[in-house]
Amino acid sequence: MKEWFKSGSPWIWLTAGAVALSLLMVAGVLSLTALRGLGHFWPKAVVEMKFEEKDGSKIRLIGEIREQEEVSLRRLTESGFKIETKDLFVTRVLLKMGNRDVTGVDFRWFPEPLLTERAYPKDLLVIERREWGNFYGHLTAVKEGDQVVAAGEAAWPELQKRFKRANDLFNQIYRIEKNDIGDVNYRIEKLRLEERRAQLGGRLTEALKARLAQQREALNTEFAGLQDKLQVLRTEIGRDSVVGEVMDGQMKEVKLALIADVYRPNDMGMLAKTGHYFKKLGEFLKDDPREANTEGGIFPAIFGTVLMVLMMSVIVTPFGIMAAVYMREYAKQGPLIRIIRISVNNLAGVPSIVYGVFGLGFFVYFLGGNIDQLFFAEALPAPTFGSPGILWASLTLAILTLPVVIVSTEEGLSRVPRSLREGSLALGATKAETLWKTVLPMASPAMMTGLILAVARAAGEVAPLMLVGVVKLAPTLPLDGYFPYLHLERKFMHLGFHIYDVGFQSPNVEAARPLVYATALLLVVVIMVLNIFAIRLRNSLREKFRGLESV
Repeated sequence: MKEWFKSGSPWIWLTAGAVALSLLMVAGVLSLTALRGLGHFWPKAVVEMKFEEKDGSKIRLIGEIREQEEVSLRRLTESGFKIETKDLFVTRVLLKMGNRDVTGVDFRWFPEPLLTERAYPKDLLVIERREWGNFYGHLTAVKEGDQVVAAGEAAWPELQKRFKRANDLFNQIYRIEKNDIGDVNYRIEKLRLEERRAQLGGRLTEALKARLAQQREALNTEFAGLQDKLQVLRTEIGRDSVVGEVMDGQMKEVKLALIADVYRPNDMGMLAKTGHYFKKLGEFLKDDPREANTEGGIFPAIFGTVLMVLMMSVIVTPFGIMAAVYMREYAKQGPLIRIIRISVNNLAGVPSIVYGVFGLGFFVYFLGGNIDQLFFAEALPAPTFGSPGILWASLTLAILTLPVVIVSTEEGLSRVPRSLREGSLALGATKAETLWKTVLPMASPAMMTGLILAVARAAGEVAPLMLVGVVKLAPTLPLDGYFPYLHLERKFMHLGFHIYDVGFQSPNVEAARPLVYATALLLVVVIMVLNIFAIRLRNSLREKFRGLESV
Protein backbone atom coordinates (compact mmCIF):
# COMPACT_ATOMS: atom_id res chain seq x y z
CA MET A 1 0.00 0.00 0.00
CA LYS A 2 2.86 2.36 0.87
CA GLU A 3 4.48 1.69 -2.50
CA TRP A 4 1.15 2.35 -4.21
CA PHE A 5 0.85 5.74 -2.50
CA LYS A 6 4.45 6.55 -3.38
CA SER A 7 3.77 5.78 -7.04
CA GLY A 8 1.30 8.64 -7.19
CA SER A 9 -1.55 6.54 -8.57
CA PRO A 10 -4.03 7.50 -5.81
CA TRP A 11 -3.59 11.17 -6.61
CA ILE A 12 -4.12 10.50 -10.31
CA TRP A 13 -7.36 8.65 -9.56
CA LEU A 14 -8.40 11.37 -7.10
CA THR A 15 -7.80 14.07 -9.70
CA ALA A 16 -9.68 12.11 -12.34
CA GLY A 17 -12.59 11.59 -9.96
CA ALA A 18 -12.71 15.28 -9.08
CA VAL A 19 -12.75 16.20 -12.78
CA ALA A 20 -15.51 13.66 -13.47
CA LEU A 21 -17.55 14.97 -10.54
CA SER A 22 -17.13 18.54 -11.72
CA LEU A 23 -18.28 17.58 -15.22
CA LEU A 24 -21.32 15.82 -13.77
CA MET A 25 -22.20 18.87 -11.69
CA VAL A 26 -21.88 21.17 -14.70
CA ALA A 27 -23.97 18.80 -16.81
CA GLY A 28 -26.57 18.64 -14.03
CA VAL A 29 -26.84 22.42 -13.74
CA LEU A 30 -27.12 22.84 -17.51
CA SER A 31 -29.71 20.05 -17.74
CA LEU A 32 -31.84 21.56 -14.99
CA THR A 33 -31.60 25.01 -16.57
CA ALA A 34 -32.50 23.65 -20.00
CA LEU A 35 -35.40 21.59 -18.66
CA ARG A 36 -36.90 24.46 -16.67
CA GLY A 37 -36.21 27.09 -19.33
CA LEU A 38 -37.03 25.33 -22.60
CA GLY A 39 -40.01 23.52 -21.10
CA HIS A 40 -41.70 26.87 -20.50
CA PHE A 41 -42.57 27.22 -24.20
CA TRP A 42 -44.40 23.90 -24.50
CA PRO A 43 -48.21 24.42 -24.58
CA LYS A 44 -49.55 23.06 -21.29
CA ALA A 45 -52.95 21.49 -20.80
CA VAL A 46 -55.60 23.69 -19.19
CA VAL A 47 -57.60 22.00 -16.43
CA GLU A 48 -61.07 22.77 -15.15
CA MET A 49 -61.93 21.57 -11.63
CA LYS A 50 -63.77 22.31 -8.40
CA PHE A 51 -62.13 23.48 -5.16
CA GLU A 52 -63.60 23.41 -1.64
CA GLU A 53 -62.93 26.68 0.16
CA LYS A 54 -62.36 27.05 3.91
CA ASP A 55 -66.06 27.81 4.50
CA GLY A 56 -67.13 24.61 2.68
CA SER A 57 -68.29 26.32 -0.51
CA LYS A 58 -67.08 25.03 -3.88
CA ILE A 59 -65.70 27.23 -6.61
CA ARG A 60 -64.72 26.46 -10.19
CA LEU A 61 -61.07 26.81 -11.21
CA ILE A 62 -59.55 27.06 -14.69
CA GLY A 63 -55.82 27.23 -15.33
CA GLU A 64 -52.49 25.48 -15.85
CA ILE A 65 -50.90 23.29 -13.16
CA ARG A 66 -47.34 24.58 -13.00
CA GLU A 67 -45.77 22.96 -9.91
CA GLN A 68 -46.41 20.42 -7.15
CA GLU A 69 -44.80 20.16 -3.73
CA GLU A 70 -45.24 18.39 -0.40
CA VAL A 71 -46.27 20.48 2.61
CA SER A 72 -47.15 19.49 6.17
CA LEU A 73 -50.80 18.78 6.94
CA ARG A 74 -50.51 20.82 10.12
CA ARG A 75 -49.53 23.90 8.14
CA LEU A 76 -52.65 23.63 5.97
CA THR A 77 -55.03 22.91 8.86
CA GLU A 78 -53.67 25.91 10.75
CA SER A 79 -54.51 27.98 7.67
CA GLY A 80 -58.14 26.91 7.99
CA PHE A 81 -58.38 24.11 5.42
CA LYS A 82 -60.34 20.99 6.42
CA ILE A 83 -58.48 17.95 5.05
CA GLU A 84 -59.33 14.44 6.16
CA THR A 85 -56.23 12.27 5.83
CA LYS A 86 -53.88 10.27 8.06
CA ASP A 87 -50.80 11.40 6.15
CA LEU A 88 -48.49 13.93 7.73
CA PHE A 89 -47.72 15.57 4.38
CA VAL A 90 -50.09 16.64 1.65
CA THR A 91 -49.44 17.59 -1.96
CA ARG A 92 -50.37 21.07 -3.06
CA VAL A 93 -50.38 22.38 -6.62
CA LEU A 94 -49.54 25.81 -8.05
CA LEU A 95 -52.25 26.83 -10.49
CA LYS A 96 -51.74 29.56 -13.04
CA MET A 97 -55.24 31.01 -13.19
CA GLY A 98 -54.45 34.05 -15.34
CA ASN A 99 -57.24 36.61 -15.67
CA ARG A 100 -55.32 38.97 -13.40
CA ASP A 101 -57.76 41.78 -14.18
CA VAL A 102 -60.57 39.62 -12.75
CA THR A 103 -59.00 37.63 -9.89
CA GLY A 104 -56.21 40.05 -8.95
CA VAL A 105 -53.55 37.30 -8.95
CA ASP A 106 -51.98 35.09 -11.60
CA PHE A 107 -50.94 32.16 -9.39
CA ARG A 108 -52.33 30.45 -6.30
CA TRP A 109 -51.50 27.31 -4.33
CA PHE A 110 -54.29 24.75 -3.73
CA PRO A 111 -54.22 21.57 -1.55
CA GLU A 112 -54.67 18.64 -3.91
CA PRO A 113 -57.14 16.66 -1.68
CA LEU A 114 -59.61 19.56 -1.97
CA LEU A 115 -59.49 19.58 -5.79
CA THR A 116 -62.21 17.48 -7.41
CA GLU A 117 -63.98 16.91 -10.74
CA ARG A 118 -60.93 17.48 -12.88
CA ALA A 119 -61.59 17.76 -16.60
CA TYR A 120 -59.77 18.95 -19.72
CA PRO A 121 -62.45 20.33 -22.08
CA LYS A 122 -61.16 20.79 -25.61
CA ASP A 123 -62.88 24.17 -25.99
CA LEU A 124 -60.90 25.82 -23.18
CA LEU A 125 -59.21 28.91 -24.60
CA VAL A 126 -55.82 30.44 -23.80
CA ILE A 127 -55.37 34.06 -24.84
CA GLU A 128 -51.93 35.67 -24.45
CA ARG A 129 -52.67 39.35 -23.95
CA ARG A 130 -50.24 42.21 -24.37
CA GLU A 131 -51.51 43.51 -21.03
CA TRP A 132 -52.81 41.74 -17.89
CA GLY A 133 -51.23 38.38 -18.72
CA ASN A 134 -53.04 35.26 -19.91
CA PHE A 135 -56.81 34.79 -20.22
CA TYR A 136 -58.32 31.36 -19.55
CA GLY A 137 -61.93 30.48 -20.21
CA HIS A 138 -64.58 29.06 -22.50
CA LEU A 139 -65.05 30.78 -25.86
CA THR A 140 -68.57 32.21 -26.05
CA ALA A 141 -68.76 34.56 -29.03
CA VAL A 142 -66.89 36.75 -31.48
CA LYS A 143 -68.12 40.30 -31.91
CA GLU A 144 -67.68 43.00 -34.53
CA GLY A 145 -68.37 46.21 -32.71
CA ASP A 146 -71.50 45.52 -30.68
CA GLN A 147 -72.81 42.82 -33.00
CA VAL A 148 -72.18 39.08 -32.44
CA VAL A 149 -70.89 37.53 -35.67
CA ALA A 150 -70.30 33.98 -34.38
CA ALA A 151 -71.15 31.99 -31.28
CA GLY A 152 -70.66 28.46 -29.97
CA GLU A 153 -68.52 26.11 -32.08
CA ALA A 154 -68.64 28.50 -35.03
CA ALA A 155 -66.81 31.12 -32.96
CA TRP A 156 -63.41 29.36 -32.99
CA PRO A 157 -62.73 29.43 -36.79
CA GLU A 158 -64.12 32.98 -36.94
CA LEU A 159 -61.80 34.01 -34.09
CA GLN A 160 -58.75 32.56 -35.84
CA LYS A 161 -59.56 34.43 -39.05
CA ARG A 162 -60.17 37.74 -37.33
CA PHE A 163 -57.13 37.34 -35.06
CA LYS A 164 -54.90 36.99 -38.11
CA ARG A 165 -56.36 40.21 -39.51
CA ALA A 166 -55.90 42.03 -36.18
CA ASN A 167 -52.31 40.77 -35.87
CA ASP A 168 -51.47 42.05 -39.37
CA LEU A 169 -52.93 45.45 -38.47
CA PHE A 170 -50.95 45.50 -35.22
CA ASN A 171 -47.71 44.84 -37.13
CA GLN A 172 -48.53 47.69 -39.52
CA ILE A 173 -49.13 50.03 -36.58
CA TYR A 174 -45.89 48.89 -34.95
CA ARG A 175 -43.87 49.52 -38.12
CA ILE A 176 -45.35 52.99 -38.59
CA GLU A 177 -44.75 53.96 -34.96
CA LYS A 178 -41.23 52.59 -34.75
CA ASN A 179 -39.89 53.18 -38.26
CA ASP A 180 -41.85 55.92 -40.04
CA ILE A 181 -42.71 58.16 -37.10
CA GLY A 182 -39.32 57.41 -35.54
CA ASP A 183 -37.64 58.60 -38.75
CA VAL A 184 -39.67 61.82 -38.78
CA ASN A 185 -38.88 62.52 -35.12
CA TYR A 186 -35.19 61.86 -35.80
CA ARG A 187 -35.13 64.40 -38.63
CA ILE A 188 -37.03 66.98 -36.58
CA GLU A 189 -34.50 66.58 -33.77
CA LYS A 190 -31.62 67.00 -36.26
CA LEU A 191 -33.16 70.30 -37.40
CA ARG A 192 -33.44 71.46 -33.80
CA LEU A 193 -29.80 70.62 -33.13
CA GLU A 194 -28.70 72.32 -36.36
CA GLU A 195 -30.54 75.49 -35.36
CA ARG A 196 -29.09 75.40 -31.86
CA ARG A 197 -25.57 74.79 -33.23
CA ALA A 198 -25.87 77.76 -35.57
CA GLN A 199 -27.19 79.91 -32.73
CA LEU A 200 -24.23 79.04 -30.48
CA GLY A 201 -21.81 79.73 -33.32
CA GLY A 202 -23.39 83.05 -34.25
CA ARG A 203 -24.39 81.76 -37.71
CA LEU A 204 -28.19 81.78 -37.28
CA THR A 205 -29.19 84.04 -40.18
CA GLU A 206 -32.72 84.82 -41.33
CA ALA A 207 -32.18 82.72 -44.46
CA LEU A 208 -31.16 79.73 -42.34
CA LYS A 209 -34.15 80.25 -40.06
CA ALA A 210 -36.48 80.30 -43.06
CA ARG A 211 -34.95 77.14 -44.52
CA LEU A 212 -35.18 75.27 -41.22
CA ALA A 213 -38.76 76.43 -40.70
CA GLN A 214 -39.70 75.24 -44.19
CA GLN A 215 -38.14 71.82 -43.59
CA ARG A 216 -39.78 71.59 -40.17
CA GLU A 217 -43.17 72.43 -41.65
CA ALA A 218 -42.77 69.68 -44.24
CA LEU A 219 -41.86 67.17 -41.53
CA ASN A 220 -44.83 68.27 -39.40
CA THR A 221 -47.10 67.72 -42.38
CA GLU A 222 -45.61 64.24 -42.90
CA PHE A 223 -46.05 63.51 -39.19
CA ALA A 224 -49.71 64.58 -39.31
CA GLY A 225 -50.28 62.28 -42.28
CA LEU A 226 -48.78 59.34 -40.40
CA GLN A 227 -50.95 60.14 -37.38
CA ASP A 228 -54.07 60.11 -39.57
CA LYS A 229 -53.02 56.77 -41.02
CA LEU A 230 -52.44 55.42 -37.51
CA GLN A 231 -55.87 56.59 -36.41
CA VAL A 232 -57.50 54.70 -39.28
CA LEU A 233 -55.56 51.53 -38.45
CA ARG A 234 -56.38 51.81 -34.74
CA THR A 235 -60.05 52.17 -35.54
CA GLU A 236 -59.91 49.07 -37.73
CA ILE A 237 -57.97 46.97 -35.23
CA GLY A 238 -60.33 47.96 -32.42
CA ARG A 239 -63.35 46.71 -34.33
CA ASP A 240 -63.33 43.05 -33.29
CA SER A 241 -63.42 41.42 -29.87
CA VAL A 242 -63.87 38.00 -28.30
CA VAL A 243 -66.16 37.11 -25.41
CA GLY A 244 -65.21 34.31 -23.02
CA GLU A 245 -66.59 32.84 -19.81
CA VAL A 246 -64.03 32.89 -16.99
CA MET A 247 -63.98 30.48 -14.05
CA ASP A 248 -66.35 32.47 -11.84
CA GLY A 249 -68.98 32.60 -14.58
CA GLN A 250 -68.38 36.19 -15.62
CA MET A 251 -68.43 37.11 -19.31
CA LYS A 252 -65.21 38.88 -20.19
CA GLU A 253 -64.72 40.76 -23.47
CA VAL A 254 -61.20 41.10 -24.86
CA LYS A 255 -60.30 43.30 -27.81
CA LEU A 256 -58.36 41.48 -30.52
CA ALA A 257 -56.01 44.47 -30.63
CA LEU A 258 -54.71 43.43 -27.19
CA ILE A 259 -54.16 39.76 -28.07
CA ALA A 260 -50.66 38.50 -28.85
CA ASP A 261 -51.69 34.87 -29.43
CA VAL A 262 -54.72 32.61 -29.01
CA TYR A 263 -54.91 28.80 -28.99
CA ARG A 264 -56.71 25.80 -27.49
CA PRO A 265 -54.01 23.53 -25.99
CA ASN A 266 -56.39 20.71 -25.02
CA ASP A 267 -57.41 20.37 -28.68
CA MET A 268 -53.86 20.31 -30.07
CA GLY A 269 -52.11 17.18 -31.27
CA MET A 270 -48.40 16.44 -30.91
CA LEU A 271 -47.56 17.97 -34.28
CA ALA A 272 -49.51 21.14 -33.49
CA LYS A 273 -47.90 21.43 -30.07
CA THR A 274 -44.43 21.00 -31.59
CA GLY A 275 -45.13 23.76 -34.11
CA HIS A 276 -46.45 26.00 -31.35
CA TYR A 277 -43.34 25.28 -29.25
CA PHE A 278 -40.89 26.35 -31.95
CA LYS A 279 -43.03 29.37 -32.73
CA LYS A 280 -42.86 30.52 -29.10
CA LEU A 281 -39.14 29.75 -28.93
CA GLY A 282 -38.58 31.88 -32.04
CA GLU A 283 -40.60 34.74 -30.55
CA PHE A 284 -38.51 34.52 -27.39
CA LEU A 285 -35.33 34.95 -29.42
CA LYS A 286 -36.44 37.69 -31.83
CA ASP A 287 -39.16 39.78 -30.13
CA ASP A 288 -38.98 42.71 -27.71
CA PRO A 289 -39.97 42.15 -24.06
CA ARG A 290 -43.31 43.23 -22.63
CA GLU A 291 -45.22 43.10 -19.36
CA ALA A 292 -42.25 44.23 -17.21
CA ASN A 293 -39.98 41.75 -19.07
CA THR A 294 -42.07 38.75 -17.95
CA GLU A 295 -43.54 38.21 -21.43
CA GLY A 296 -42.33 38.50 -25.01
CA GLY A 297 -38.75 38.06 -26.20
CA ILE A 298 -35.24 39.14 -25.30
CA PHE A 299 -33.66 40.03 -28.64
CA PRO A 300 -32.46 43.49 -27.46
CA ALA A 301 -30.67 41.81 -24.54
CA ILE A 302 -28.98 39.27 -26.85
CA PHE A 303 -27.92 42.02 -29.25
CA GLY A 304 -26.63 44.26 -26.48
CA THR A 305 -24.63 41.46 -24.82
CA VAL A 306 -22.92 40.34 -28.03
CA LEU A 307 -22.17 43.89 -29.20
CA MET A 308 -20.76 44.91 -25.82
CA VAL A 309 -18.51 41.83 -25.65
CA LEU A 310 -17.21 42.41 -29.18
CA MET A 311 -16.48 46.07 -28.44
CA MET A 312 -14.77 45.12 -25.18
CA SER A 313 -12.63 42.54 -27.02
CA VAL A 314 -11.56 45.07 -29.64
CA ILE A 315 -10.55 47.50 -26.89
CA VAL A 316 -8.88 45.20 -24.39
CA THR A 317 -6.84 43.03 -26.80
CA PRO A 318 -4.42 45.67 -28.21
CA PHE A 319 -3.94 47.40 -24.86
CA GLY A 320 -3.33 44.14 -23.03
CA ILE A 321 -0.87 42.90 -25.65
CA MET A 322 1.03 46.20 -25.78
CA ALA A 323 1.36 46.31 -22.00
CA ALA A 324 2.59 42.71 -21.86
CA VAL A 325 5.05 43.24 -24.73
CA TYR A 326 6.51 46.30 -23.06
CA MET A 327 6.95 44.63 -19.68
CA ARG A 328 8.41 41.41 -21.13
CA GLU A 329 10.40 42.58 -24.15
CA TYR A 330 11.40 46.22 -23.64
CA ALA A 331 11.28 47.26 -20.00
CA LYS A 332 14.30 46.71 -17.79
CA GLN A 333 13.45 43.98 -15.28
CA GLY A 334 13.73 45.55 -11.86
CA PRO A 335 11.79 46.60 -8.77
CA LEU A 336 9.48 48.96 -10.70
CA ILE A 337 8.39 46.29 -13.20
CA ARG A 338 7.92 43.79 -10.38
CA ILE A 339 5.65 46.26 -8.57
CA ILE A 340 3.68 46.87 -11.77
CA ARG A 341 3.32 43.13 -12.35
CA ILE A 342 2.12 42.59 -8.77
CA SER A 343 -0.35 45.46 -9.18
CA VAL A 344 -1.70 43.93 -12.39
CA ASN A 345 -2.20 40.59 -10.65
CA ASN A 346 -3.94 42.30 -7.73
CA LEU A 347 -6.28 44.16 -10.08
CA ALA A 348 -7.75 40.81 -11.12
CA GLY A 349 -9.09 40.40 -7.58
CA VAL A 350 -10.75 43.81 -7.24
CA PRO A 351 -14.58 43.51 -6.92
CA SER A 352 -16.27 44.31 -10.20
CA ILE A 353 -18.55 46.95 -8.64
CA VAL A 354 -15.44 49.03 -7.92
CA TYR A 355 -14.74 49.13 -11.65
CA GLY A 356 -18.33 50.24 -12.16
CA VAL A 357 -17.91 53.14 -9.74
CA PHE A 358 -14.67 54.11 -11.47
CA GLY A 359 -16.31 53.93 -14.90
CA LEU A 360 -19.21 56.09 -13.73
CA GLY A 361 -16.94 58.72 -12.23
CA PHE A 362 -14.19 58.84 -14.84
CA PHE A 363 -15.71 57.72 -18.14
CA VAL A 364 -19.27 58.98 -17.76
CA TYR A 365 -19.03 62.14 -15.64
CA PHE A 366 -15.51 63.36 -16.43
CA LEU A 367 -14.70 62.12 -19.94
CA GLY A 368 -18.25 62.04 -21.27
CA GLY A 369 -19.14 65.39 -19.71
CA ASN A 370 -16.13 67.05 -21.35
CA ILE A 371 -16.90 65.46 -24.71
CA ASP A 372 -20.41 66.94 -24.50
CA GLN A 373 -19.02 70.37 -23.71
CA LEU A 374 -16.59 70.23 -26.65
CA PHE A 375 -18.56 68.49 -29.40
CA PHE A 376 -22.25 68.32 -28.42
CA ALA A 377 -22.88 71.68 -26.79
CA GLU A 378 -26.02 72.17 -28.89
CA ALA A 379 -27.69 69.19 -27.17
CA LEU A 380 -27.01 70.41 -23.61
CA PRO A 381 -28.35 70.26 -20.95
CA ALA A 382 -29.47 66.85 -22.28
CA PRO A 383 -26.32 64.68 -22.15
CA THR A 384 -25.01 62.77 -25.15
CA PHE A 385 -21.86 61.00 -23.94
CA GLY A 386 -22.22 62.40 -20.43
CA SER A 387 -24.62 59.63 -19.45
CA PRO A 388 -24.14 55.84 -19.20
CA GLY A 389 -23.90 54.08 -22.56
CA ILE A 390 -22.53 51.04 -24.33
CA LEU A 391 -19.14 52.69 -25.01
CA TRP A 392 -18.51 53.36 -21.32
CA ALA A 393 -19.73 49.88 -20.41
CA SER A 394 -17.29 48.33 -22.90
CA LEU A 395 -14.40 50.46 -21.63
CA THR A 396 -15.21 49.60 -18.02
CA LEU A 397 -15.23 45.87 -18.75
CA ALA A 398 -12.06 46.26 -20.81
CA ILE A 399 -10.29 47.62 -17.72
CA LEU A 400 -11.82 44.85 -15.62
CA THR A 401 -10.50 42.11 -17.93
CA LEU A 402 -7.20 43.80 -18.83
CA PRO A 403 -5.14 41.93 -16.16
CA VAL A 404 -6.24 38.57 -17.59
CA VAL A 405 -5.05 39.49 -21.09
CA ILE A 406 -1.75 40.92 -19.80
CA VAL A 407 -0.91 37.87 -17.70
CA SER A 408 -1.81 35.40 -20.48
CA THR A 409 0.18 37.32 -23.08
CA GLU A 410 3.22 37.53 -20.80
CA GLU A 411 3.08 33.79 -20.23
CA GLY A 412 2.96 33.23 -23.98
CA LEU A 413 5.91 35.56 -24.59
CA SER A 414 7.97 33.85 -21.89
CA ARG A 415 7.46 30.47 -23.61
CA VAL A 416 8.96 31.63 -26.90
CA PRO A 417 12.51 30.14 -27.01
CA ARG A 418 15.32 32.64 -26.71
CA SER A 419 17.10 30.86 -29.56
CA LEU A 420 14.40 32.00 -32.01
CA ARG A 421 14.95 35.62 -31.05
CA GLU A 422 18.73 35.25 -31.39
CA GLY A 423 18.39 33.45 -34.72
CA SER A 424 16.18 36.18 -36.12
CA LEU A 425 18.56 38.90 -34.96
CA ALA A 426 21.54 36.98 -36.36
CA LEU A 427 19.87 36.89 -39.77
CA GLY A 428 19.73 40.69 -39.80
CA ALA A 429 16.21 41.39 -38.53
CA THR A 430 15.70 44.31 -36.21
CA LYS A 431 14.24 43.84 -32.74
CA ALA A 432 10.93 45.23 -33.92
CA GLU A 433 10.85 42.87 -36.92
CA THR A 434 11.74 39.93 -34.67
CA LEU A 435 8.97 40.84 -32.30
CA TRP A 436 6.36 41.43 -35.01
CA LYS A 437 7.14 38.51 -37.33
CA THR A 438 8.47 35.83 -34.98
CA VAL A 439 7.68 36.35 -31.31
CA LEU A 440 4.09 37.67 -31.47
CA PRO A 441 2.85 35.01 -33.95
CA MET A 442 4.17 32.26 -31.69
CA ALA A 443 2.62 33.87 -28.62
CA SER A 444 -0.74 34.44 -30.36
CA PRO A 445 -2.38 31.25 -28.93
CA ALA A 446 -1.67 32.55 -25.41
CA MET A 447 -3.11 35.92 -26.37
CA MET A 448 -6.27 34.17 -27.58
CA THR A 449 -6.44 32.28 -24.28
CA GLY A 450 -6.45 35.60 -22.45
CA LEU A 451 -9.17 36.89 -24.74
CA ILE A 452 -11.26 33.75 -24.15
CA LEU A 453 -11.03 34.23 -20.39
CA ALA A 454 -11.84 37.93 -20.78
CA VAL A 455 -14.93 37.21 -22.89
CA ALA A 456 -16.17 34.57 -20.44
CA ARG A 457 -15.88 36.98 -17.51
CA ALA A 458 -17.20 40.11 -19.24
CA ALA A 459 -20.28 38.42 -20.71
CA GLY A 460 -21.53 37.41 -17.27
CA GLU A 461 -20.79 40.61 -15.36
CA VAL A 462 -23.78 42.59 -14.08
CA ALA A 463 -22.76 44.81 -11.14
CA PRO A 464 -20.56 47.35 -13.02
CA LEU A 465 -22.96 47.48 -15.96
CA MET A 466 -25.77 48.70 -13.73
CA LEU A 467 -23.78 51.92 -13.27
CA VAL A 468 -22.36 52.51 -16.74
CA GLY A 469 -24.99 51.72 -19.35
CA VAL A 470 -27.33 48.77 -18.93
CA VAL A 471 -31.07 49.41 -18.48
CA LYS A 472 -34.22 47.42 -17.86
CA LEU A 473 -35.72 48.29 -21.24
CA ALA A 474 -33.92 50.08 -24.09
CA PRO A 475 -36.25 51.79 -26.60
CA THR A 476 -33.74 51.52 -29.46
CA LEU A 477 -30.75 49.36 -30.32
CA PRO A 478 -27.23 50.87 -30.40
CA LEU A 479 -27.02 49.90 -34.09
CA ASP A 480 -29.48 51.27 -36.65
CA GLY A 481 -29.71 52.84 -40.10
CA TYR A 482 -28.99 56.43 -39.03
CA PHE A 483 -25.52 57.94 -39.33
CA PRO A 484 -23.10 57.13 -37.69
CA TYR A 485 -25.00 53.79 -37.54
CA LEU A 486 -23.24 52.62 -34.37
CA HIS A 487 -24.46 54.89 -31.57
CA LEU A 488 -21.96 54.43 -28.78
CA GLU A 489 -23.78 56.80 -26.42
CA ARG A 490 -26.98 54.74 -26.20
CA LYS A 491 -27.98 52.59 -23.28
CA PHE A 492 -28.51 48.90 -23.92
CA MET A 493 -29.97 45.71 -22.52
CA HIS A 494 -27.87 42.81 -21.25
CA LEU A 495 -28.73 39.16 -20.61
CA GLY A 496 -27.10 39.12 -17.17
CA PHE A 497 -28.97 42.19 -16.00
CA HIS A 498 -32.16 40.83 -17.57
CA ILE A 499 -31.82 37.71 -15.38
CA TYR A 500 -31.32 39.87 -12.29
CA ASP A 501 -34.23 42.15 -13.15
CA VAL A 502 -36.70 39.38 -13.99
CA GLY A 503 -35.64 37.17 -11.10
CA PHE A 504 -35.45 39.74 -8.31
CA GLN A 505 -37.30 42.87 -9.41
CA SER A 506 -40.30 41.39 -11.16
CA PRO A 507 -43.76 42.17 -9.73
CA ASN A 508 -44.87 38.67 -10.76
CA VAL A 509 -42.20 36.27 -9.49
CA GLU A 510 -43.99 33.02 -10.39
CA ALA A 511 -44.52 34.12 -13.99
CA ALA A 512 -40.93 35.31 -14.31
CA ARG A 513 -39.23 32.19 -12.91
CA PRO A 514 -39.25 30.12 -16.15
CA LEU A 515 -37.84 33.10 -18.07
CA VAL A 516 -34.95 33.29 -15.61
CA TYR A 517 -33.97 29.73 -16.51
CA ALA A 518 -34.46 30.32 -20.23
CA THR A 519 -32.41 33.53 -20.22
CA ALA A 520 -29.67 31.95 -18.10
CA LEU A 521 -29.42 29.07 -20.57
CA LEU A 522 -29.25 31.51 -23.46
CA LEU A 523 -26.48 33.49 -21.74
CA VAL A 524 -24.47 30.28 -21.34
CA VAL A 525 -25.04 29.48 -25.02
CA VAL A 526 -23.91 32.97 -26.09
CA ILE A 527 -20.73 32.69 -24.00
CA MET A 528 -20.07 29.20 -25.38
CA VAL A 529 -20.50 30.38 -28.98
CA LEU A 530 -18.13 33.33 -28.46
CA ASN A 531 -15.59 31.09 -26.72
CA ILE A 532 -15.82 28.35 -29.35
CA PHE A 533 -15.09 30.90 -32.05
CA ALA A 534 -12.05 32.17 -30.12
CA ILE A 535 -10.89 28.62 -29.31
CA ARG A 536 -11.05 27.59 -32.97
CA LEU A 537 -9.01 30.65 -33.89
CA ARG A 538 -6.49 29.86 -31.15
CA ASN A 539 -6.16 26.23 -32.30
CA SER A 540 -5.67 27.37 -35.87
CA LEU A 541 -2.86 29.68 -34.79
CA ARG A 542 -1.33 26.95 -32.65
CA GLU A 543 -1.25 24.51 -35.58
CA LYS A 544 0.17 27.18 -37.87
CA PHE A 545 3.16 27.89 -35.62
CA ARG A 546 3.68 24.40 -34.23
CA GLY A 547 6.68 23.87 -36.51
CA LEU A 548 8.44 26.93 -35.13
CA GLU A 549 8.01 25.74 -31.52
CA SER A 550 10.05 22.63 -32.26
CA VAL A 551 12.95 24.59 -33.69
